[in-house]
Amino acid sequence: MDATDLRILALLQEDASLTLAEVAAEVNLSPTPCWRRIAKLESSGVIERRVALLDAAKVGIDLTIFVTVETDDHSEAWTRAFAAAIAGMPEVMESYRMAGEVDYLLKIAVPNIAAYDAFYRAITAAVPLKTITSMIAMETVKRTTAFPLAGAAMR
Repeated sequence: MDATDLRILALLQEDASLTLAEVAAEVNLSPTPCWRRIAKLESSGVIERRVALLDAAKVGIDLTIFVTVETDDHSEAWTRAFAAAIAGMPEVMESYRMAGEVDYLLKIAVPNIAAYDAFYRAITAAVPLKTITSMIAMETVKRTTAFPLAGAAMR
């Protein structure tokens, strides 16, 4: 990737609905070479997919809850069972295996506390857990899906 690729990626991260002509103009390319670069970024997996970002409140998702999970079982079988369980739970927006005091951090999006309670019951029934801790987000201070590409390593 070169600086032009990074500029294309920055533009698409901000607005994936830009037309090819708009992206090409912004990076000083004609449409065909710009299209080739975007196609290469997609085929190589740098661009995983293009999506629409929704306003959670406008679609009835009023709670974001961060959940930490600790387990006493770090076996491959438990890890697979846990991954399979959360893969089938649409409330789980993100899941990370952590280093440090907790084993996993989940970001959960639900319409209300009753929906979270249903999620809580489902996850605790799905796999044995040592500890599950919930932290309700009161306000979103910053939210982005764009990676900071300035200074990104070019590979």
